Formats: sequence, structure tokens, C-alpha cells
Amino acid sequence: MRPFDAVLVLSFGGPQGMDEIRPFLDNVLRGRRVSPERLAEVARHYELFGGVSPITALTMAQAKGLEQRLQAYGPTIPVYVGMRNWRPFLADTLAEMSRAGVRRAVGFITAGHKSYSSCGQYKVNVADARKELAARALADVEVSFVGDWFAHEGLVLANAQSVAEALSRLPAEKRAGARVVFTAHSIPTSMANDSRYVANLEETARLVMERLGRTEYALVFQSRSGRPEDPWLEPDVNDYLKAERAKGLEAAVVSPLGFVCDHVEVLYDLDHELRATCDAVGLAMTRARAVNDSPAFIDLMADVVRAHYAAHSAHRRLPIVGTPPRVEGPPPRRPGT
Repeated sequence: MRPFDAVLVLSFGGPQGMDEIRPFLDNVLRGRRVSPERLAEVARHYELFGGVSPITALTMAQAKGLEQRLQAYGPTIPVYVGMRNWRPFLADTLAEMSRAGVRRAVGFITAGHKSYSSCGQYKVNVADARKELAARALADVEVSFVGDWFAHEGLVLANAQSVAEALSRLPAEKRAGARVVFTAHSIPTSMANDSRYVANLEETARLVMERLGRTEYALVFQSRSGRPEDPWLEPDVNDYLKAERAKGLEAAVVSPLGFVCDHVEVLYDLDHELRATCDAVGLAMTRARAVNDSPAFIDLMADVVRAHYAAHSAHRRLPIVGTPPRVEGPPPRRPGT
């Protein structure tokens, strides 16, 4: 009796065409007070890339790589993908799993640095989707989530390889003095104070730099949203690099450490907006890719899923098959009698 029947990979989701931008953003912003002007501005970010976010294709590639690793090394269980905000929607994926006979699944959230918005909300989404299974008269699918992986060797190696490649694209005379600038999604400081988000990011950054054998780095933030008067994590990557350029910084490699896919927030905020900032102040900058479907990151996914499976194999629950039959004979002897 195996402890799990499948793996569920959870991701944010993204539109796959111009006509999907507004419906997608309606899902993302549901329940939030967002002005029409702000909505139009965010929609333009997606329009710059033809309305297609790479997150869907990259997440599918990650899931395919994970399934191949599991087929090669075990356990041989299928891998499904469920998205929070777009197709394949999480509720539909759970319904597909239920119809396929899946009753327990390993959950892998594609965010390694923990806060409510990066990890906790996905668990709430899973709980809501399981309630929808009941509403559809489908059998429940229990989801058990893998442990922390922000310090996993696979994440460290994948990011270190990406930073090294980006360093190689700087002019040769600027590489030695270049600063590695790690970015992550900004969140409200109140949320950050209730989580290990910043501490997780700082540990990953430290390990990546140790792997690279370099010391010059910074951790900054991007993609801030919400009301201007509310405090969010700072500094913003644009403000930071403008200030550091004024102090004499000549080159930087920007690494989206807090993201596992090069989706539209990474493409717009770093490749478009930040690129314009650096060009305006004369700062040499290259952008490291996210870990995407790099072999080291796929190895990480397989490793933590296999570890979770093995841990639950050792402590799996015994099935309740009914009242045990009566056994005739003398009662068992107690110790000392």
C-alpha cells in the first residue's frame, strides 16, 4: 500500500493570449480594490509580450522533468499541474485526479521562500478546491506538502549556474567588480514580519554566493503593488541600482532569486523597466535567468518529493478493515505473571 498516488505541482498561472489578459487579471485581483488605471497599466505589461506568460510552459516543463525523474528512480507516480489563477485551474486538476483514482498526493508549491502570499495562500486554495470536489460529488484528494527547500543544493546550484552565465555576458573588464543583486517579490512588511520570507531569501543568497566564491551582493525587491501608503519590503531594485550607480558601481548581475520561472513580472520588471533604468544611468547590467527547468532544479523537485514519499512510507497509516475476528484460546500473559 503506497502512501501517495500522484504529485500535484502548484503554480500561479498566466494568460496564453491577448484575449486572456483581462479575465486572468480579474482572477488575480478578485476581492481587491484596484483602480481602472492600475488595471490598464498591468494589462499593458502583458500586452508587451503578446499576452503570453512563459510561466505555463515552464511549469509544465518542470512537471514533465519531475515525472521523468520519478519514472527513472521511483516512485513511479504521475505528476499533475494545478494553477491558482488560470488554466489548468487547480479545482479542475483536482477533479481530474479524483476521477483517475488519486486519493493522496504530494504537493509541491513552486515557491521556496515562505510567506502567506508565496506559499500559504496555495494551501488555502487547495482546501477550497477540495471543498469543490465534494460539491461535484467527487472523492476527496488529500494533499500533503513537501518540506522546505530554500537551502537545497539543487536550488543553490541552479541559481549559481545562472549567475555565472550572466556574469560571462558582462564586458570582461567589468566582471571582477560586478555586484550580484538578488531580487524577490516585495510583500507587505506586516506579512514579512509574520514569516521567514526574508530570512529564507538571505540564506539562499548566502549559499549561492558561497558556491560562486564571491562576496559582493545585495538582496532587493521588485513588483511592489498595493497602496502607496502601506509599507512593503524595500529597497526597490530600480531605486537601489540608481543609488549605487551614483556611488560608483559600474556593473551588476541581477538574479530573480525569489522566482522559479521567467514569467511576465520578471520579464517586464527586469528586462524592460530595470533595463531602461540602468541604461539611463549608464550602469552595465545583465540579468540572470530564473531556475526554470534547469536539470539542477528538476533534481531538487525529485529529491524533495522522493524524501516526502519515503518518510510517509515508513509511517503510513494502516487501513481500517473492520472489527478484528475473535481469537479463541487463553488470554495473553501480562509481564510478570
